[in-house]
Amino acid sequence: MERQNVLVQPEELEHQRTFEEKIKAMFESRQAHPRACVDTFGCQQNVADGQKLMGMLVSCGFTLTSEPAEADLVILNTCAVREHAEDRVFGNLGALTHTKKENPEQIICLCGCMAQEPRVSERVKKSYPLVNLVFGPHALWKFPELLWQVYESRKRVFSVQDEHGTIAEGIPVVREKGVKAWVSIMYGCNNFCSYCIVPYVRGRERSRDPQAVLAEVRELVEAGYKDITLLGQNVNSYGNDLDIGYHFPDLLADIDKIPGDYWIRFMSSHPKDATKRLFDVMAGSRHVARQLHLPVQSGNDRVLREMNRRYTRQQYLDLVNYAKRVMPGLVLTSDIIIGFPGETEAEAMDTVSLVEEVGFDALFTFIYSPRPGTKAAQMPDPATRAEKQQWFDKLLEVQNAMSAKLHAAYVGKTVRVLVDGDSDDPDFPLSSRTEGNRLVRLKGGPELLGKFIDVEITGSNTWALYGQPV
Repeated sequence: MERQNVLVQPEELEHQRTFEEKIKAMFESRQAHPRACVDTFGCQQNVADGQKLMGMLVSCGFTLTSEPAEADLVILNTCAVREHAEDRVFGNLGALTHTKKENPEQIICLCGCMAQEPRVSERVKKSYPLVNLVFGPHALWKFPELLWQVYESRKRVFSVQDEHGTIAEGIPVVREKGVKAWVSIMYGCNNFCSYCIVPYVRGRERSRDPQAVLAEVRELVEAGYKDITLLGQNVNSYGNDLDIGYHFPDLLADIDKIPGDYWIRFMSSHPKDATKRLFDVMAGSRHVARQLHLPVQSGNDRVLREMNRRYTRQQYLDLVNYAKRVMPGLVLTSDIIIGFPGETEAEAMDTVSLVEEVGFDALFTFIYSPRPGTKAAQMPDPATRAEKQQWFDKLLEVQNAMSAKLHAAYVGKTVRVLVDGDSDDPDFPLSSRTEGNRLVRLKGGPELLGKFIDVEITGSNTWALYGQPV
């Protein structure tokens, strides 16, 4: 894929603005005040996409609501990573039959990774006639035009062509209020892990221009955002397609020069492309958080080969040991899949032993979920669900004990946190995060929201710390 075929040209984006104006004028002529609901599933990249959809909807004259029953337009922005997420989406589509019955003019859209899968779009076409518009991630920048086609033709519109993917700069964004923001630095994936559908639905890797990323981060810092996460399916391969000798550590170093009081995080980070230079840049920075999410998936070399992860257990250990050495106090988290096709109990226990050896602060753990269209979905899988559940329970037992122990070590210490929201605990009404992204529930009033403060940790459990302002 050549670089000149990646960027959406300014005139093409300007053409989309004309469709926004047409939709806005249509509602004004009817003296209507349309409302839209965007329901996003899945990863932070989907959240960032959802914020772009909301930006375009506002430009089309919509106000936003979180209630589908109130909306004239409902968008389900979907995830294809796990079967459970897919089942939830189809369940929500079924529930929307009631809102559409109450409001027959309601427009229902399905977009995101699920929509890009041919089997899903065909199922929607045949079995869910209430859905008016279906489009995948590649067509997101053309959303105003696709929506106008629905209104103008009164017919169903599907835009799920198999494309290589693009980068569209300048799409309006509606961000959540508060101190957190997401910045996509690249799109797509070249890794083709055997269990993962993402490369098939999001296309090949394509990096945004460094100056565009730096400008967006600078604007966010100036606007008061203090916890900014850089996003990509594999941020460690950022810049490989730019062919200018500029890579992810360079981007982090340049972002770190932006003045202000803020933290920078990033995800996801693939071990095969993580380098000592990346960890050195993190260690020497003022703003990059000493937090690393480095998905290992398995602790067994044979399973890692079958997963097409392209590193070994020892290579992973070497990486995390170096990262811990140059960043004392590093908070390390990971993703793990238990019950990969063909995995034995002994191999699953290799993963448990890796968890014990590394000492992760927290894990995102999953029992393997087959994704149609991936290589792993065709592999023999003799282990029963009950066996996999036993292995999974052992993993959780080990990790939960470790998380509780690591959290308990914080009691009595004073840490710096960013107060980022309200808590659901009446005794500790505020929610905050440490630099390592640990959740700290706080005593205190709303005047602390959005501020960095020092907190004395007074208690802990497996999942959170508890404290009070110093």
